[in-house]
Amino acid sequence: MTFVLAAALAVAINPSGHWEGAVDTPQTSIAMQVDFAPVNGELAGAITIPQQHIAGLPLTKIVIDGSSITFGARSDQLMAGTVEDDGKRMSGTFSLGSLSFPFTLTRTGEPKLAPRPTSAPFGEELEGTWHGALSDTSGQFQLLLTMVNQPDGSAVATIVNLDEGSLQLPVVVSKNGSKVTIESHVVESAFTGELRASGELVGTFHQGAFEIPLTFARER
Repeated sequence: MTFVLAAALAVAINPSGHWEGAVDTPQTSIAMQVDFAPVNGELAGAITIPQQHIAGLPLTKIVIDGSSITFGARSDQLMAGTVEDDGKRMSGTFSLGSLSFPFTLTRTGEPKLAPRPTSAPFGEELEGTWHGALSDTSGQFQLLLTMVNQPDGSAVATIVNLDEGSLQLPVVVSKNGSKVTIESHVVESAFTGELRASGELVGTFHQGAFEIPLTFARER
């Protein structure tokens, strides 16, 4: 049993690197770039889709089984592929609900995984977990905002869209008096609002030409 396990581990792929390719749909070919790299002892990754104005969206799932790999930034949109023996080409299927489309990626060099963005340390009035709901013409999306101070003196913040496959956006938070700004450069968007005496963050979500009211309430 030990020998079999060791043999299986020996052939597991190491996808670290910068990959470029596309998902092919009946209507179009969607170009993308995927990066994998070890971070703090674990494999991390991010996906960039220029056509959708997405840059460095963190992968929330990466599973390797021999020469097979499954990964995605959303739990409901996964890419499952196989890496060829030379380690330079990957092909498989992108699943979107009941639909599936073929994809191919080619390893072109070293990973280009950007470090996670950080903010100035949060005061106790901001640090913690906040809930919000964003409504547009396609429906309502439940958001989870977390702001956490780090031991090194920096701080990190993340917005999770619970209704879109728990997609995670690293964001940068700044505060000037009662004014609070939350910015994402992964999907270019921002929230500008005010910290009210009630403990709520009340303001507006901006993405391109769209502006939508948004309120975050602190978890108690």
